[in-house]
Amino acid sequence: MNHKYLFLLIFLSAITGCSIWPGYQRPQTDLPAAWSSAPAQSLQVGERWWMLYGDNALDALVTEAFEHNRDLALAVARVDEARALSRVANAQFYPSIDATAQRDRSRSSEVAPVPIPASALERNSYRAQLNVSYELDLWGRLRGASDAARAELLATEAARETVRVALGADVVRSYFTLLALDAQIEATQRTLALREDNLKLQRVRNTAGLIGDFPLRQLEAELSAAQAQLPALERDRVSEALALAVLLGRSPRAITESTVKRAADLNEAPPPVAPEGLPSDLLLRRPDIVQAEQRLIAMNARIAAARAALFPRIALTGYLGSESGALRDLFSGPALIWQLAVGLTQPIFQAGRLSGEIDATKAREQQALAQYQKAVQEAFREVQQALSAQTRAREIFEAESARAAALRDTLRLARIRYDNGLVSQLEVIDAERNLLAADLNRADALRARRVAVADLVRALGGGWAGK
Repeated sequence: MNHKYLFLLIFLSAITGCSIWPGYQRPQTDLPAAWSSAPAQSLQVGERWWMLYGDNALDALVTEAFEHNRDLALAVARVDEARALSRVANAQFYPSIDATAQRDRSRSSEVAPVPIPASALERNSYRAQLNVSYELDLWGRLRGASDAARAELLATEAARETVRVALGADVVRSYFTLLALDAQIEATQRTLALREDNLKLQRVRNTAGLIGDFPLRQLEAELSAAQAQLPALERDRVSEALALAVLLGRSPRAITESTVKRAADLNEAPPPVAPEGLPSDLLLRRPDIVQAEQRLIAMNARIAAARAALFPRIALTGYLGSESGALRDLFSGPALIWQLAVGLTQPIFQAGRLSGEIDATKAREQQALAQYQKAVQEAFREVQQALSAQTRAREIFEAESARAAALRDTLRLARIRYDNGLVSQLEVIDAERNLLAADLNRADALRARRVAVADLVRALGGGWAGK
């Protein structure tokens, strides 16, 4: 081969991969210096953050969801697809090699313009060769496509992590909603049992003429009111149990036939949780922000690939093989064939197609930029809101607990005063009604306090200790 051509090929190979695009730079974001409303004494949780509740049944449910949830399985399959597409993009950096084998038999005309001996009218042709093709990435077209594919892979991995964090929080939320409904149903049933016993006693007293019909009808009305509350609570519990079964990824048969195991409610609230590090850490830790940024990086890389399409494309092609008229001579020395070619393609007139593709890619990058900025805004809003909700939920639970304790004592005193004839039965009924409402509210406040911790961990992007 001529030394000048060899030097040219080496030079072209050396500059392969040079890009005409400046590359990606993270957008500037005005971040707060520190978190506000963070509790002073709080817990920092690890990757298995749901274990802070100390509930073995909950641990088992979260593990089951991670293994069988269909949304998470879909996210994992998308990661596998993106990883395969990344391999496809990276394969363009290497030569493409394939082998071909061909056998032909042909016959020429006996009355052709150029006479052919009768012995040569029919002939065989055997051909075997290796074909090689390779494109020099002078302007970064292939590099841009590869970088975009890698960014898309990282984005799908972040999307999978987003689903995983959300799934864990949803299981925790649904589980503690079930426990709250269990507690509300238990309180309602307890109140019903007391009112039924009291109604039986008062009916005996009414028959004996000790009380009139009016207080008896009051007791019957209060009993019916409590009985009307129970079916609604049981309906909500069934609905929540079915929703949790779907989150766990159970089969249709298991959804309708199996039950969700849960521990006895210990009536305890988890400790408060606080974020670790500076607010800027959220940009690196929260997976949906990582996903949005990787989409932005992918669009930036695709602009480089689109701009590179304006410049010449140089491809090296060649083949090495053998060809003969007889199979026995196919691999002999005289049958050797080869070819080496350099091809250059330069777009001249595309009627605006290439510039239109560049403009469209730039517009998609601006969309990705807006989505990234919105994701950052939403993330900080959710964290700040979750911090406030955790504090307020703790205060509400403490107030509801104090209220329930006071009303329980009030009911005890009202019954003593009623037995001694100091107050009417109406005051006892009011005390019972208020205590039932307080017990229901306290159960819901405990649920809200537990869920607030999960919501904060979700807003922070999952557990982070040790990462």
